[in-house]
Amino acid sequence: MSIKKLDKTFSATPKDIQRKWYIVDATDLVLGRLSVVLADYLRGKHKAYYTPHMDCGDNIVVINADKIHLTGNKYDHKVYYKHSQYPGGLKTRTVKDVMSKFPERVIEAAVKNMVPKGPLGRAVVNKLFIYSGTEHPHAAQKPEKLDVAAMNPKNSKRN
Repeated sequence: MSIKKLDKTFSATPKDIQRKWYIVDATDLVLGRLSVVLADYLRGKHKAYYTPHMDCGDNIVVINADKIHLTGNKYDHKVYYKHSQYPGGLKTRTVKDVMSKFPERVIEAAVKNMVPKGPLGRAVVNKLFIYSGTEHPHAAQKPEKLDVAAMNPKNSKRN
């Protein structure tokens, strides 16, 4: 008499993974809260078959990145650091400076710090497409609208 094992853990393989396309309008969304949602969807943590060592996530298109909202004094006081590896080579830029030239980089940096470091994290971040305007070249993929503001009232700017 054989006993059938019922306590097997499911582990997703590449053939089990189904990717979708989502579009997010970042107008008046809080940067940190938006980044958490984006990181979770890029990793695939919203799916029932999430497997930590596999890239189970979806592709995400973010539009209106230039209309993102930062709470408190972060717009003037949050600083990004970069070093040239030479003595005295520390470069600093505030969010205000970065937003004026490259608003996409603010969202990209926030999401990049929320995913794992290494090859898996780089593969995950490559599925994130950020645009400062409303136009994007991914209409052929027919992305579904992901309403981040409706998930939690704190996700959007409060007046």
